Amino acid sequence: MKTPFPFTFILNTFFALLLSLLNSIDLIAQTDSVVNDPQRTHLLRELNVTDYRNRLTESLPEIRGTYLFAGKRSELIKLSDVDVNIAEKNGRQLFARIPGVFVYDMDGAGNQLNIATRGLDPHRSWEMNVRQNGILTNSDMYGYPASHYSAPMESISHIELVRGTASLQYGAQFGGMLNYVTKQADTTKTIGVESINSAGTYGLLSTYNALGGRIGKWTYYVYNYKRHSAGYREGSRSDANAQFASVQFQATRKIVWKAEVGRSAYIYKIPGPLTDSMFHENPKQASRQRNYFNPDIWVPSIVFDWKLSDRTQMTVTHSAVLGKRNSVQFDALANIKDTINPETGHFKPRQVDIDGYKSLTSEMRVMHKYTLFQVGSSLAVGFQLMHNDLHRRQLGQGTTGSDFDLSVTKPFGRDLHYKTKNAAFFIENQVRFTPKLLISPGLRIESGTTSMSGTISYYKPENVPNKIRHRFVLLGVTGQYQVTNDVQLYGGWSQAYRPVLFKDIIPASIYEKVDNNLKDASGYNSEIGVKGVWRGFHFNVGLFDLVYRNRMGSLVVSVEDGATQILRTNVGDSRHMGIEALIEGPLFHCGKFQTNLFSSVSHMDARYRNARISAGPDNKRIDGNKVESAPDWTIRNGVTAAYRTFRMTLQFSYVSKTFSDALNTPVAQSTGARGPVPAYHLWDLNASWLITNAISARISVNNLADKNYFTKRPTSYPGPGIWPSDGRTAVISLGVNI
Repeated sequence: MKTPFPFTFILNTFFALLLSLLNSIDLIAQTDSVVNDPQRTHLLRELNVTDYRNRLTESLPEIRGTYLFAGKRSELIKLSDVDVNIAEKNGRQLFARIPGVFVYDMDGAGNQLNIATRGLDPHRSWEMNVRQNGILTNSDMYGYPASHYSAPMESISHIELVRGTASLQYGAQFGGMLNYVTKQADTTKTIGVESINSAGTYGLLSTYNALGGRIGKWTYYVYNYKRHSAGYREGSRSDANAQFASVQFQATRKIVWKAEVGRSAYIYKIPGPLTDSMFHENPKQASRQRNYFNPDIWVPSIVFDWKLSDRTQMTVTHSAVLGKRNSVQFDALANIKDTINPETGHFKPRQVDIDGYKSLTSEMRVMHKYTLFQVGSSLAVGFQLMHNDLHRRQLGQGTTGSDFDLSVTKPFGRDLHYKTKNAAFFIENQVRFTPKLLISPGLRIESGTTSMSGTISYYKPENVPNKIRHRFVLLGVTGQYQVTNDVQLYGGWSQAYRPVLFKDIIPASIYEKVDNNLKDASGYNSEIGVKGVWRGFHFNVGLFDLVYRNRMGSLVVSVEDGATQILRTNVGDSRHMGIEALIEGPLFHCGKFQTNLFSSVSHMDARYRNARISAGPDNKRIDGNKVESAPDWTIRNGVTAAYRTFRMTLQFSYVSKTFSDALNTPVAQSTGARGPVPAYHLWDLNASWLITNAISARISVNNLADKNYFTKRPTSYPGPGIWPSDGRTAVISLGVNI
């Protein structure tokens, strides 16, 4: 059978060529002699240091494995060091110390994290390259890059975020890379056990149970997770489960094999959108009782890591994203009620949509450290192959029942395949010109093709096939300068692009047409900042500029018979500029009592340029309009008090007013789908207590003042209108680790 890509041949050939180059300058042999020199081996005495951590946000190292991070704005948050609500994945708490993170909060049950930075779209975090342990988890980067895979926060050790200048190494996303790193096995034990159990308001119950350890050359870690919540809103309900298994084999001192597989699944009974009047009357009420959403995603991977010498390391990764995204719902505006038809005695049939994902990725990376003209450098080179097949079935006529039932009584109105083959080559060379100055230029070349085929019931068969070619050469450069031992300047510029997605080329009705000359969105990220320590306070302050060209939208166009039609096409550009600032450090320290503070602030101006979109029967220019879900201000401040092993954090969050649509509709419409999203401010209280070395507890009270608020008015899925966020909730968690 013919394979989509000759993976083995290409990877082996690439590696052979690179290894030949390294051998030609005789570096491997030189470094091996140093490694094997017993006179250079020293045994150090174990040293244990215990102290309070004033700095809870770190930057990623200049080099780690086969990746380069120097000059890029990066953040690392260790969940064990912060007081946050992990049972419900509270985004504003998890990302509180990362300035500028916008949290789309429409599901307080903890099913999904929807975040964005720098004014990008937060829907399912799909503007970001989302990973787990470095493995890509986006459902389909070229078809529907939403992050449906969602591991429990109980399983996560720390979170890493690299802003958009990471696009050359990870992929061409504007938002950058977001990596959830799972907990690792305690290699001092043959078997270790961890159990975290939570209970909270509105019927929240969850349990996380993990085993891990080391047996000879084998290291393993597995967990099983379940959660149930009746939900803050009436008629909502969530049942989630997740599993994970990781096995690592230390074949030799230099060769490691690792295999992992993760699964996340949940069934969420969707309470539906509200109009403004319904929201003000009672934000807990539901407009739907028969709507469900159900993603079930598997992410398997195999990683081969070979340290050829102390200067050269190679990593080969094969991974996949497999599974489905299912929904069954009565799909209508919030002001249209789902009622029984008196003539039939039944509800209207619901709409069934099913996405099937089969995304395969192979990647080889090589990191080589070398010296040229007495200048130390590090070279990262890699090759990535992707083969994705998104099978989208939509507009299926479902049952008239109220249970979760995906059966259809008529064929799907849309039955389509969206297949992509893409190859990418990337190289980044980190050169240290002086002990203080480091410059890292890079290049990424992408070449691929996406083809759509299938049937749309209301469209002529000859108009359905569509082919989009992706051809990009992306450039970038980052750098850093060590001003003093405690202060560093950093900055960079990197091009990025976002491919035309599946939803962009599917006409919603017979009255819509898709432009055959759609262009992938393209642009760049640039940033400059300073970070360091001043009088015990850690700070990181940076400016950014993001340009996003060829945004997708709709225009009204004339057709041959004089009628008008909606054309899905590129409608213009946007530019996002702002400042991101973090400061954290000690307030008061007296013996075993200590108080710390943090302040995370983002100010942004994100506006459309050279753009116009359809507005009723006409097109309207939107130059100068604000980009949707791009608040001018995002502020999160907190104070932590700690005594011995008890810690408590009070957090204040403020997000300024945003708009739900590019027209910046100033007054809310009767449907609730368009209009402003008011500013809101919230207080949260979290505490953690290490009772013994093996037993710990967490307590969270979210939205202390019980504010009624919402973060976004989606104009499409999961339903146009207001999606209220949760009022006051409380959770208590008890953990055992032995």
